[in-house]
This record gives sequence, C-alpha cells and structure tokens, in this order.
Amino acid sequence: MTPNPADASADAPADDHPDLSVEDFEELARVAPEGVKLEFVNGELKVKPLPDQLHKAIVMWLLRVCMQQRPELMFYPEQELKVDTYRNGRAIADGALAPIDHFVASPDMWGAPEGVLMVVEVTSPGAKARNRDLVEKRDGYAAVGIPVYLLVDRETTTLHVFTEPEHGAYRTEESHPFGDPVPLPSPVDITLDTDKLKDYVS
Repeated sequence: MTPNPADASADAPADDHPDLSVEDFEELARVAPEGVKLEFVNGELKVKPLPDQLHKAIVMWLLRVCMQQRPELMFYPEQELKVDTYRNGRAIADGALAPIDHFVASPDMWGAPEGVLMVVEVTSPGAKARNRDLVEKRDGYAAVGIPVYLLVDRETTTLHVFTEPEHGAYRTEESHPFGDPVPLPSPVDITLDTDKLKDYVS
C-alpha cells in the first residue's frame, strides 16, 4: 500500500520512514495529491510549505531581475533537483538559475545539479522551515557543487549569499540587509537592488 503523502508532517523525521529509499520517495512524490510538494532532504521526508503571496512576489521579482541582467539564462521557479551527498536527496528549490532549456533532457522530474549556476530559497514562517533552508538545504546544495546559494531570509530581512562549495560545504557566506545592493559573484554576475524587498515584508 502506497503511503498517503498528505499524512506526512512538514518535518517528518527519518525514523518514521526507516525503509524509505530514494526510489520509494520518488514514487511517493509522483502520486502526491495536487498541491502537496514533497522533499527528501538529509535523509528525511519533508512537506514543502505552501508559499504565501509575499513569498511568491519575491520569487517573481528575482525572476524578472535575473532575466533582465542575464537574458541568455532562465530562472526556473519551483525546480526539482537531486541534492545531498551522492545525489541521494531530492529538493524543490524556490528558484534555479541555469541555461535556457537546461532541464529539457532530464529523464524524470528531478533535474541534475550540474550546470545550475545558482539556487534560491525564500524562507517560510516557522523555525523548522527556516532551519531547513539555512542549514539542511544549504548543505545539500553545497554537496552537489552548485556555485551560488541565495537565501532570502524574511524573518531577519537579510540576504545570505553562499559561495565556493568545497567538500560538502560553502566556504564563503556574505549577509546583506534588505535595501543594500547585493552583487552575486561569478558565474552568476548579477547585482540585486534589494530596496524593492522592503515592500514584501509583512
């Protein structure tokens, strides 16, 4: 009997699913009810929080800015990615910057991280959800070598820019308050005028 993903809590621990393999997770995610988005991060089954309107506005703002400054690239909202060591995790990034048609050749819904220039997460309310973005997903993205991880932390009105992935961790982190210009280094090469983000703080 296939488990019902609607019964999974947003932070279901791995011990609740001791036999859950990546293959089992992918099947679970495939049959999830509409509107339920599942992730498998750091060996744990997670339900991705539904974005509120301010969350969506931030993602769309980033999409517009990235495509204005790097029109040869595409910003993919809600992009499924293989992450973690040995790519045994599955995460849905709020956004991924990559070449146009980059994921077209993916054989399934979970795209390979190679060639992705940057991933973006926008925090959702709650300490557990924020910790997932600040620690667990950060480490998963570093493990597969994604060059830049941009975290928009709505709780602290701060942007965190993680770069230089090495041995499963980002070597460099810079933090900028909303309102400051934020240069995103190579290979992204975009500067964010973040004053607009002040409009998206509840």
